[in-house]
Amino acid sequence: MNGRATATPATRHGRDRRAHVVHGPHGAPRVRGTAPRVAVIGGGIAGLAAATALAERGVHVTVYEREHQLGGRLRGWPEELADGSTITMSRGFHAFFRQYYNLRGLLRRADPALRTLRGLPDYPLRHSGGLQDGFARVPRTPPWSALGFAALSPTFGGRDLTRMNARAALPLLDVRVPDIYRRLDHLSAWEFLERIRFPRAAHHLAFEVFSRSFFADPRHLSAAELALMFHIYFLGSSEGLLFDVPREPFPAALWEPLARYLTGHGADLRTGRAVEHVEPARGGGFHVVTGDGRQRCDAVVLALDVNGLQHVVGQSPRFVDDAAWRARIMGLGTAPPFLVSRLWLDRRVAPDRPGFLGTSGYGALDNVSVLERWEGEAARWSARTGGSVVELHAYAVDPAADRAAEQRGLLAQLHRLYPETRDARIVDARHAWHADCPLFPVGGHRNRPTVRTPDPAVTVAGDIVRSDLPVALMERAATTGFLAANALLARWGLRGQTLWTVPVRGRTAALRALNRLVGD
Repeated sequence: MNGRATATPATRHGRDRRAHVVHGPHGAPRVRGTAPRVAVIGGGIAGLAAATALAERGVHVTVYEREHQLGGRLRGWPEELADGSTITMSRGFHAFFRQYYNLRGLLRRADPALRTLRGLPDYPLRHSGGLQDGFARVPRTPPWSALGFAALSPTFGGRDLTRMNARAALPLLDVRVPDIYRRLDHLSAWEFLERIRFPRAAHHLAFEVFSRSFFADPRHLSAAELALMFHIYFLGSSEGLLFDVPREPFPAALWEPLARYLTGHGADLRTGRAVEHVEPARGGGFHVVTGDGRQRCDAVVLALDVNGLQHVVGQSPRFVDDAAWRARIMGLGTAPPFLVSRLWLDRRVAPDRPGFLGTSGYGALDNVSVLERWEGEAARWSARTGGSVVELHAYAVDPAADRAAEQRGLLAQLHRLYPETRDARIVDARHAWHADCPLFPVGGHRNRPTVRTPDPAVTVAGDIVRSDLPVALMERAATTGFLAANALLARWGLRGQTLWTVPVRGRTAALRALNRLVGD
C-alpha cells in the first residue's frame, strides 16, 4: 500500500461480502495550478492503470509503448489469412476472473456495465486418463468450496483423503501477504504439493494446471505463489473459479475504448515508441529519450515487462542511482517460452466442445479454446465459412525445443483430444512464441521490485512487482499500476485511487486458529 492507504472490510453489491477496500491517499480531486508531467513507460495493463489514475486528477500523462498497439501482453494486431479474411491475432486466451476487482474497475472507465465481457459456463479440466473436473457445480464460499470440490471431483477418494498430510496443508488455511512468502517461498510448488500428499490425479489435473498458469513448471515455481493463488481463486474468496472473456478481440473490446477515455482526459498515447533511456534533467525531473527525441517529465512510472525494465534501467546508468536496487532489477528472470497455435479449420468441432478446456497428460498441451464459442470475430468467420477457430497453448516449453516439432505436437494432441479434427483441413495457422512472462522462482520474492523505488519520483508497476496485497497475474498488474499512481499523487497532494482485493486473510476463524496453533 502507498501514501496513506488503509485496508478495511467492506461490502458492495457484486463483490465478495468480505472483500477489502484499500483507500488511496487523501487530497484535492484535481490539480490546482501547473500540472506535473509523468512519463508512463509501457502501455500494458499496469501502464494503462497508472495513466488512468493520473490523468483523472489532471496530471499531464504521456504513455510510451514500443509496440504499435496498446495492451502489452494482451495486445492484438491485424493479419490476413490465406482465404483473404482479415483477423486479429493475439497472444491467446486470458480469463478475466470475478476477483479481478481493480482490472475490472479499469475497464469500467470505458465500459461501465462491462458489456464487452461474457461469462463462460464452466472451467472444465480433462486428463488424458479419462478424468474430468469442473467448477460450475462447486459451491463458491469457503470452506464449502474446498469440501464441495473434493466431494464432486473424481480425483479424490476416501482413501486419498486419509493419506493427506493435513499439517503440511495448514498454510493454505490462512494466507496472508507477505507472511506466506516467509513460510513457503523456500519451497517449490511441486515440493509443497508432494508434502501435502494430494492424490496424484488431483495433483496433475487440478493443481498442476493452475500452477502452470504462471507459465512455469511447478518444480520451479515458488510454493508461496501457488498458495496465494489458491487463496485468491479458491480458498480465500467466494467469487469462485468461473470467469469472463472478451466478446471481441482485445483491441476492440478493451484497449481502443480505454484509449479514447484516456485521450479524453488529456493523455498523450505514443505507440510504436520504444524508450531508449531515461536521464536526470538539469534542475530536476527527467528526460525520456526515444528514437525521435526527448521529453522532460517530473516523474516516471516504469510499467514494463522484465526484459523491457532491464533494458531501460541498463541503458540509463544515472537513473535511480542505487546500486542494490539496480542489481535486483538486472537479476530478475523470465519464465520459459510458451507457444500459442491458432488454427482456422475448414469444418466445425463437435457442438459439445467447451469454449475453454484445461488439459493434463496431453503432452505439452495445456489448454484448448474454441474461439467461436465466445469471440465475435471468430464466430463471424465460422458462420461465413462453416469452420472453427481453435487455439492451443503450451506453457513452460523447453527453451532448446524444436519449435516446428512442438507445433506439430500440439496439433497431434488436438487430434487425440478432439478426434473430429483429424480430417479437418487447416485453412491457415498462426504460431506465436514468447518468453517474456515473469518468473516467480523459489526464494525469489525478496529480490522482486516494489512499487516504490529509492527515488520518490520513480515508481514501478506490473505483474512482477512485489505487493503486500493478495493479487496475482493481470490483477497484480492493474493493482500495482494504480498503486504506482497513488504514490505520485500523494506527493502532489492529490486524491488517490480506491482499490479492492479479496480478503487479506483466511475466511474461517476456526481454521485460522488451527493454523496459528499448529503451524510454524
